[in-house]
Amino acid sequence: MALVKENTNIPLRRAWEILKTSIMPLEPEECPVEEAAGRILAMDVMSGRNVPHYNAAAMDGYAVSSRSTAGASPSSPVHLGKGDFAWLNTGGALPPAFDSLVMVEDTSLDGGAGILTLVKSLVSGENVRPLGEDVFAGQVLAPAGDAISPALASLFATAGISSLAVLPVPRTLYVPTGDEILPLSRWLETEAPPPGVVCESNSLLVRGYFRKWGFPLEIGRCLPDDPAVIEEYLASRSGEYDLILVGAGSAKGERDHTFTIFEKMGTPLFRWLLMKPGRPASAALLRRETGGGKKSEGVCAAVNLPGFPMSNAVVLWSVVYPLLQLLQRGSFDEKNVLPEALEARDEARLPLLLPHSSSFGKEEWVRLKCIEVDGVRSAYPLPSGAGSLWSLAETDALALLPLETAECPKGTPVSMWILKKIRWGDRILFQGSNDPAMERVASFVRKRGGELLMRSVGSMGGLSALSRRECHLAACHLLDTATGLYNSPFISKIFGPSPNLRRRLIFFRQQGFILARGNPKEIRSVKDLARKDVTMVNRQPGAGTRVLLDYLLGREGISTAMVCGYAAQSPTHFDAANRVALGFADVALGIRSVADALGLEFLPVCEEPYELVYPSEYEAHPGMKALFGALSDGKWREMVSGMGGYRWPEEPEGGPGL
Repeated sequence: MALVKENTNIPLRRAWEILKTSIMPLEPEECPVEEAAGRILAMDVMSGRNVPHYNAAAMDGYAVSSRSTAGASPSSPVHLGKGDFAWLNTGGALPPAFDSLVMVEDTSLDGGAGILTLVKSLVSGENVRPLGEDVFAGQVLAPAGDAISPALASLFATAGISSLAVLPVPRTLYVPTGDEILPLSRWLETEAPPPGVVCESNSLLVRGYFRKWGFPLEIGRCLPDDPAVIEEYLASRSGEYDLILVGAGSAKGERDHTFTIFEKMGTPLFRWLLMKPGRPASAALLRRETGGGKKSEGVCAAVNLPGFPMSNAVVLWSVVYPLLQLLQRGSFDEKNVLPEALEARDEARLPLLLPHSSSFGKEEWVRLKCIEVDGVRSAYPLPSGAGSLWSLAETDALALLPLETAECPKGTPVSMWILKKIRWGDRILFQGSNDPAMERVASFVRKRGGELLMRSVGSMGGLSALSRRECHLAACHLLDTATGLYNSPFISKIFGPSPNLRRRLIFFRQQGFILARGNPKEIRSVKDLARKDVTMVNRQPGAGTRVLLDYLLGREGISTAMVCGYAAQSPTHFDAANRVALGFADVALGIRSVADALGLEFLPVCEEPYELVYPSEYEAHPGMKALFGALSDGKWREMVSGMGGYRWPEEPEGGPGL
């Protein structure tokens, strides 16, 4: 069956409307009370008996008639003979002749004479749990929709309930597809995966969310990009499941067969969403089939999940979770379904620390990191690539920008869902020059109770952000070509006379040319960058490494127009070095530790100081205190020394690390 044209490229809320009118809830199930904890009640539960079902002793003591204790006091005790009292342990049944219980400490017993002396008078029912005190027969114990806690399951059993009507748990199958994917076990066994082969990791993402939501999931075998194989597999499994998720095969490429298969096997519901990322999502109702290709009654819901991790995740949140609610409960609350899917801790509306450009006409999921500077809380966007697992793992908060959103200038308030417990008062934000050694100090800061967030924006970018009070500290290694001095001229120009500004020299590091193994282009000096057969990768404007490159080129009289690849930019040393390692460039200017880490050649050019800059008033910040402690940690310093290309300020020039 062909898809209705109006159901292509639709907003998320239109997709929800289609799902609500197309997905029928599953029938409730009977569940033994012994297995009920964690399930959700499908209907109200009534008590089958009184709890307790007899008058019970609330404590150890003597059962008596309250009338026989009238007037009893320490100055005028009452004496009871045999037959006028009975010993009871806690929970014991009160004999019919008695209506109260006296505590042991208010009595004394003459065992030989069988006389009980009381020094306290009682009222009827005192120290007695009457029949039905906790629950009475016919009482509503829990309403439909409540989750059954261990305590509730215990109460149900005590109230004489042997089984319960509970909401069903949809049976779901996830099927990864693609010629390029390797099953996880094979991927982990492969030491050097060839280009074009990727790990089948989305199953971990899908399984993780299903576990958080409390739904079971089965992972199917990896299928090739063969429509006949995929169709046969889906047909053979559709009778066993209520929902099938097919990974990848959902865009416009030659190997994207999934939606065509959905059309062939059942009723398509929608294709493609006006959402970024997550646009390639689609859904359908597949005919159930039993053995021998016979069609059975009913249908199985199916969703096509995009292959990129972030796209996969947002379709899980925005389509799969609502669909599971429809199968289980028959409905979902549009206002709360997304924060429920995300298991958001809180909601907030914070200004953006940085501007963000959105795609007008599409809802956009934005990953955000949160920070507080000078008592003002804000958030900044993380990299937005659909395939970026790192930024998804680092996310503090998520925002879903409306269709009509375009440019979001700095300071724009954005509504977001907070995903993590944020220790606002312990966090500090670093902006400035990228360095692998500084990235490794973050774990040492955490051990001291602080948290270090890092944005690699280059030396000039970091100093500028610090001057605007948009971070707690910056890092720089800027060479002033006029004076030959590092950092001081730039700091003076940006901050002017600033007695409250502090500087801390962390280490010296080697800068040089990062080259492919064996240096096949025989690059020996900066002059070789002007050769037509040499392609370089550069750093962003304002980065200290780019300032150094411009100085080296100018000293040799080489214009930037003569350098092939000068306009190609990498945000970090590792990114630039990786482009050399992968053959996308022949050379990059960068630090030695990165070349050593990737097994590349390194041609030294100079040694430069790497300094932190921060206002003195931040020294008392818990996060800054943790950072200062981490920078002096012997284990971190030992780690840095082992990376190569670093020298500590107290070491003589030409010492260790050079």
